[in-house]
Amino acid sequence: MTIDTLPWDPVEHLTSDMARKAYLEAAFADGDPKLIAAALGDIARSKGVSSLARESGLSRDAIYKTFHAEGNPTLGSVSKLAAALGYRLSVTEIAKP
Repeated sequence: MTIDTLPWDPVEHLTSDMARKAYLEAAFADGDPKLIAAALGDIARSKGVSSLARESGLSRDAIYKTFHAEGNPTLGSVSKLAAALGYRLSVTEIAKP
C-alpha cells in the first residue's frame, strides 16, 4: 500500500511573529547550519523577500540563493537578514547538567 503525500511549505504556517520566532528558535536549538539557513529563508519568504532585501541591503537573489537548505550564508548576511527581520544574534551559555 502506498502513502499519498502532499507538498508541505512551512511558509504557509509562518503567519505570525510568534510562529516565526518559535520556528527560528527550533532551528537554532537543533544547531544544524543548513537548517538555520533554510529557516531564515522560509521566514524571509513569509515576510516578503523584496522588502527584506531593501531593509537588509542584501539582494533578492542573494536571499533566495543563500538562505535555503543548500545555501552557505556568511555571518554578515545572517546578521543583516536577522536585523531586517527584527532579531539580534546573541550568545547564550549552554546549561551544564
